[in-house]
Amino acid sequence: MWSAVAAAIASATGTPFTVERCTGIGGGCINSAYRIEGGGIVYLVKANSPDKADMFAAEAAALEEIANTATVRVPRPICHGANQDASWLVLEYITLVPRGDFSALGQRLAAMHRVIGPRYGWWRDNTIGATPQINPPTADWVAFWREHRLGFQLRLAASNGYGGRLQRGGEKLIAKVPAFFASHHPSPSLLHGDLWSGNIAFDQAGQPVIFDPATYYGDREADLAMTALFGGFPEDFYAAYREAFAPDAAYATRKDLYNLYHVLNHLNLFGGGYLAQAERLIARLLAEI
Repeated sequence: MWSAVAAAIASATGTPFTVERCTGIGGGCINSAYRIEGGGIVYLVKANSPDKADMFAAEAAALEEIANTATVRVPRPICHGANQDASWLVLEYITLVPRGDFSALGQRLAAMHRVIGPRYGWWRDNTIGATPQINPPTADWVAFWREHRLGFQLRLAASNGYGGRLQRGGEKLIAKVPAFFASHHPSPSLLHGDLWSGNIAFDQAGQPVIFDPATYYGDREADLAMTALFGGFPEDFYAAYREAFAPDAAYATRKDLYNLYHVLNHLNLFGGGYLAQAERLIARLLAEI
C-alpha cells in the first residue's frame, strides 16, 4: 500500500514523496491509522479494506466542507485512493492534546452552525461510524429525520434481529415525531454529525480541532445533543455556545430524540448492550408527548 500512498501524495501535492518512517496509531475502532514521515513532512493516514474507498472519499469531502467555512479547524485532506490491497485517506498531521480552550470550541461550533445550506441532507451519502448514512437533499426536516435517520436505523435494527418492544415503540415514535417540532423550524445548518468527545481535541496551542465527521445539513441541535451523549463536554463549551447562538427553549426535550439516532446506531454496530438504552429513550420520548 505504501508505495501507492506515496505516489498519491506526490500527485496531490506536486512534490515527490517517499515513506521513510511509518508508525501505527491506536484509538480507532473502524480504521487503522498511521503516522508517516518523509523528507521532513508528516502525514496521518487512515486505512481500511479496498471496499471502503467511498467512505474515505465522503470523509475527505466533509472535511473540505468544514474547512472551507474557516470556523472550526479540521485536518486538511491531502488525497484518498485505493488499490487491490487497501483504501486510504491521507490527512494533514496535527499533534493533538486532550485539553484546551473549550470556550473557543463552543464559539467556533456556533459559527459553523450559522453556515446554512439550501436543503437538509447533503450532496452525497456518507457513513456514521461504519453504518451507511443516507443524505438526500430534502425540504422538510421532520420528514428527513423520520425517514433517513430514525426510520433507517430502526429498519436496520429489525434486520439485525432487534424486534419486539423496540420496534413497537419505534413505530409509535416515528408517527409522533412531528409533535416535537410544532414550534421549531430549524435552518439547515452545517453539522459535524458525529460530535462526541472522541472526535474533538486541541492543537498544541490549545485551539480546538474536530475530525471524523459524518457531515450533513440539519438542525444544529442534533450536533449539540451528541456532545452530551457520552460523558458530555465541560460547561465552558456550553456557556460559550449559548452566548454565541442560544438554542431553542425546547431543545432539552428534543435532545433525546436526536441522541436516539446514535444509540440505535451503536446498537446496530456493537450489539445488544445498547438495546435497553434505546428502549428507555423511546419510552421517555413517548411520555413527553
